[in-house]
Amino acid sequence: MLSQDHFIHHVYFWLANPESREDYAALLEGLLKLKLAPSIKHYHIGVPAATSRDVIDTTYQLSWLLVFNSKEDQDAYQVDPVHLHFVETCKHLWKTVKVFDSVGAYHL
Repeated sequence: MLSQDHFIHHVYFWLANPESREDYAALLEGLLKLKLAPSIKHYHIGVPAATSRDVIDTTYQLSWLLVFNSKEDQDAYQVDPVHLHFVETCKHLWKTVKVFDSVGAYHL
């Protein structure tokens, strides 16, 4: 169960070549290696669900949801060599990346 103290980092990837199975596989492989970053508490690699409502965006190819114990752990992830290597070796695969970070609402 998630606590209000967890830091959520959700990344959505739109591939530069969305029809390329090779690019999709390469990004998925990169994410599977990225999960080894030690500050990650939980992770989830996702694809758009088969849902259809006006408020749902299903145009992305992969999502990367991370749970950290704290903002400090997320900050450590950003400069972790595993993360930096992922960005350097996979950035050519995507045309757009959107990141949504959140913390418990009681922090307001």
